[in-house]
Amino acid sequence: MKLIFCGTPRFAVPTLEALLAAGHEIALVVTQPDRPVGRKQQLAAPPVKQTALAAGLAVTQPENIRNNLDFRAQLESIAPDAIVVVAYGRIIPPWMLTLPHLGCINLHGSLLPRYRGAAPIQWAVAMGEMVTGNTTMLLEEGLDTGPILLQQQVKVSPDQTAADLFDVLAQAGAPLVVETMVGLADGTVQPKPQDNSLATLAPLLSREDGRMDFAVCTAVELKNHWRGFQPWPGAFTMLDGKKLIVHRMDVSEPLSTPVAGSAEPGEIHIENHRLLVRCAVNTWLELTELQLEGKKRLMAIEFLRGAALVTGARLG
Repeated sequence: MKLIFCGTPRFAVPTLEALLAAGHEIALVVTQPDRPVGRKQQLAAPPVKQTALAAGLAVTQPENIRNNLDFRAQLESIAPDAIVVVAYGRIIPPWMLTLPHLGCINLHGSLLPRYRGAAPIQWAVAMGEMVTGNTTMLLEEGLDTGPILLQQQVKVSPDQTAADLFDVLAQAGAPLVVETMVGLADGTVQPKPQDNSLATLAPLLSREDGRMDFAVCTAVELKNHWRGFQPWPGAFTMLDGKKLIVHRMDVSEPLSTPVAGSAEPGEIHIENHRLLVRCAVNTWLELTELQLEGKKRLMAIEFLRGAALVTGARLG
């Protein structure tokens, strides 16, 4: 087929490579503009652009696509069979949705209709899902509401972070897109409407999503949130008015000492050089690697050595 590929981050690269390997003609790669990164804010090309240029593909990076007449004319002149969209980062306008005769095919990192939105992988992990997956779908004007084409399930291990799962789903999703294209061409893949009554949302993450609420969340829930919100916004709380980032944590067995039994959510318990904190429903987290605002990352034993913390101190 003659395709246009829209994608930006590393997640989209395996699909672009798989479509090329399958013999499709990628007439144009559409990706977001180069952005400044790092402390020096030097311009860097998106991973999809780097891959496309290395393969000798034509690339365009429009800042705006909705009302961009030059961009529209460029795509119309190509007359693609389909437009493949993987983590492009822009809402596809109506004129693009109706341009190719096979439609705009999207790879979404969840088992739709669950986790519609910008951060499906992060929220699936944060909510403690043991199984997630990929969905190929036909894009329409609604937010991830289009008909489902194919799906695949992927197990989530208890210690897997969203960052780990990104790579797993990216690699698994690439052959799924290729299979979808074959099925659309020969008619063996038929769009199926989503059951909107089962829909859940996965909104764009904010910094506040990383704030640990010991009064509301159990230890398992807080650990899942930390896993899901990697690499950003992570997990943090407050200690004596300063931000305390928790880089590593483990769910601890319930403590049975009299002091621990009367602890309130957020209270610290120090035991054998271990830093534990009471969470909701009398559950406990062990904070194993921490970083106080303005300080370096430390393992808990080092952190306790340098901080004047005592059992009963409060986080949050």
